[in-house]
Amino acid sequence: MFDLDGFKAECSAAVTERAALQAVREVVARAVEDPKAVLKALREPVRSEVQTLHRSTDLTILNVIWGPRMTVMPHNHEMWAVIGIYTGREDNILWRRLPADPNGRIEAAGAKALSERDALPLGHDIIHSVTNPIGRLTGAIHVYGGDFFAVPRKEWDPERLIEQPYDVQKTLQMFEESNRLYARS
Repeated sequence: MFDLDGFKAECSAAVTERAALQAVREVVARAVEDPKAVLKALREPVRSEVQTLHRSTDLTILNVIWGPRMTVMPHNHEMWAVIGIYTGREDNILWRRLPADPNGRIEAAGAKALSERDALPLGHDIIHSVTNPIGRLTGAIHVYGGDFFAVPRKEWDPERLIEQPYDVQKTLQMFEESNRLYARS
C-alpha cells in the first residue's frame, strides 16, 4: 500500500544519506512497483498539472501529470532528480552542451523511455526534454534533491536549441494548453 506520508518520510531520510540520489531512487522504485496503490493514494489523473506534494530546502516531491502527446522543451534542474512512472509513459531525450558554443547550444546525447513501474535517476547536470508519447495522461512522481522552485534553471529554445533562463509561466501555460487540447478530444 502506498502511503504518501510514509513516502515523504522515507524520501526525507534518504536525502540525508551519503549516496542520496541512489537512496531516493530505491524509495521511488519501491513506490512505483505497485502503480495501483499510487493511483489510489494520488487519485486517477484527470488533467495535466504539477502538484506539489512536499517542498523543503533539501527536497521537493511533485506529482507531474503529462497531457497526451505533451512535450516540454529541454531544461535542466540544477539538482539531482528521480522520476518514477505510476501510469502511462514518459520519453526523455538527454542532451549535452556543445563545447565552446557561445550560445550555450545543445545536442541530443541519448534517450530513455520510461513506462509504468520505471524509476530513473538524473544527475545534477542533466539536461533533458520530456514527451508523453501516448494518447492518455501520464502520471509521474518527481523527487528533487533541493527546493525545485527556488533554484534558477535554464531551458533551451526547442527550435534553435539556444540556452535561455527557465520560464516557469511558459511551462505552466504548456500544461494548460495540453488541458485545452485534451478537453477537445
